[in-house]
Amino acid sequence: MSSPPSPSVDNIVKATHLIDPVFTGSPLMAHHTADDALGLRLFAKVETLNPIRSFKGRGADYFMATRPGAIGTVVAASVGNFGQGLAYAAAKRGGKAIIFAAGNANPRKLDAMARLGAQVILEGSDFDSAKAAARAYAATHGLPFVEDGAVPEIAEGAGTIALEMTEALDRRGVALDAAIIPLGNGALLTGMGAWLKAAAPACRVIGVVAAAAPAMKLSFDHARLETTATAATIADGIAVREPVAYALDCMREVVDEVLAVDEQSLSAAMTFCRDHYGLIVEPAGAAGIAALLEQGEAFAGRTVATVLCGSNVANS
Repeated sequence: MSSPPSPSVDNIVKATHLIDPVFTGSPLMAHHTADDALGLRLFAKVETLNPIRSFKGRGADYFMATRPGAIGTVVAASVGNFGQGLAYAAAKRGGKAIIFAAGNANPRKLDAMARLGAQVILEGSDFDSAKAAARAYAATHGLPFVEDGAVPEIAEGAGTIALEMTEALDRRGVALDAAIIPLGNGALLTGMGAWLKAAAPACRVIGVVAAAAPAMKLSFDHARLETTATAATIADGIAVREPVAYALDCMREVVDEVLAVDEQSLSAAMTFCRDHYGLIVEPAGAAGIAALLEQGEAFAGRTVATVLCGSNVANS
């Protein structure tokens, strides 16, 4: 069976017209105190001000918008944000989402998925074990399984973030040197990377993983799938043990480098977002900031963009 095509620029443009407007047109923030603290010029795309408080609504809604026929019931696994997006997109079209999550998932995210109409099933000790259970459930019940990171439309929906970013920067006459993007299952990075490589080819596209969950970086660096025994990071949105093969194939086309950041940097990045932008950002959503705090000397004096891609913090 052949792999799906890579995310396309034409479909990213198409997605801008199909995604629910509650998810699009997010602010692109710049603040002199943040620039001064980091020693560079930073633009941060804020994806936390929508009904699910994360970027995941873009890809989920575009995926649903392009499905033929009735939506019916779909099955997926999520640590919370993608599940919210899928539940929202399914419910507004008269469908239903069954979301598998790990038993130790963020209670705030579990409650949010249920409020949006999802049937939430807890299974396994982490995201990847929940995904295996979801895949088996879908096969047993003859239902479609939707894997975040493995579907072009989900990445293309996320790619609209980069389209909005480059359009806004073009109006300001600003050229990017680098975009530093959180890397979990890969939809955000591959979708944004596809757009950036076409619209801003001089911009380096850089993914960020947690050093405690390095499977995607190891797989990218070594050009083969590599799993890890654990993914014990506070950044649940990028806590991946088992990489998505499709995402890695797409990354090789549009990603220049993957960085890893430690837990202290992720915590410090959350504080940075609060102090400089007045925003609550979850650890995975602040991973790009964490990379700049930890390895920012490599970007000194440059113009850089990142995505603050989620704000579903357990105790916020």
